[in-house]
Amino acid sequence: MAILDCAIIGGGPAGLTAGLYTTRGGLENVIMFEKGMPGGQIMNSSEIENYPGVTGEISGMDLMTPWPAQCQKFGLIHEMVNILRISKTDDLFTIHKEDGSTVDAHSVIIGTGSSPRRAGFAGEDEFFGRGVSTCATCDGFFYKGKEVAVIGGGDTALEEALHLAKICSKVYIIHRRDTFRSAPNTIERIKKTENIELILNSVPDEVYGDNMGVTGIKVKDNNGDIRDIKVPGVFTFVGNDVNNQVLLQEDGSFLCDMNEAGQVIVDISMKTSVAGLYATGDMRIEAPKQVVSAAGDGAVAALRVISYVDELLN
Repeated sequence: MAILDCAIIGGGPAGLTAGLYTTRGGLENVIMFEKGMPGGQIMNSSEIENYPGVTGEISGMDLMTPWPAQCQKFGLIHEMVNILRISKTDDLFTIHKEDGSTVDAHSVIIGTGSSPRRAGFAGEDEFFGRGVSTCATCDGFFYKGKEVAVIGGGDTALEEALHLAKICSKVYIIHRRDTFRSAPNTIERIKKTENIELILNSVPDEVYGDNMGVTGIKVKDNNGDIRDIKVPGVFTFVGNDVNNQVLLQEDGSFLCDMNEAGQVIVDISMKTSVAGLYATGDMRIEAPKQVVSAAGDGAVAALRVISYVDELLN
């Protein structure tokens, strides 16, 4: 295979926008590597109301579905493969695929995002996929007419609790503080939803169940008192871990500079400490973790890549 002008790792909003801008901007040999269907984590979101120009209720899937076709119109190629590692020798990057093959590229835009973090309570791993979930859109329907618990206090936790409240008979929101890290409008909607009960200043102590799955959750408050809540479903939304594995080198170091949280250090142009390597979206430092921000990152990185490749080859 010929050397790529740009390899894009990750097919979320950042990667797709980068693919659109690089190809439409004149780069002719661009491949986006994404092991699954493009769209990113936002595909699992049940409702989006803050994407510019989009009014009314729209799901993450409905928002992202047109994006790949728009990119491919200008020549972006999507290769459905898992990328294990990115390395660099002199001015060339090497993309190491899971099947053992490699491809070289003059530049790389990485947007592998982040993954839902486990909350760390007893029973979480044992019952994950059998009553414990990190995706209300995926699994909420299984609990139609039943009571469920949501763990977390950020935007995602509250938005998914509102989604579950439309399906389930009751939703308990368990949050370790008495205030929420969410948009005021979302908090107000939570408070006005009759079948949502707030359990504040409390943390999950244990999820328990039987061979069929979860049957309840024990919650501990600040005084150490335990409340036993009988629910068949528990949804956790307690943050995300950066997917930075592709930057890990064979000697255990990372290809570019990272902070203590494993986020990639970039400047305002999304440039990393390695020439020709750009990081976007949730994996970079100070990421707002919003679709519109990730898309902006992808556009900025793409424009810089076009200039970088032009200077490199001419």
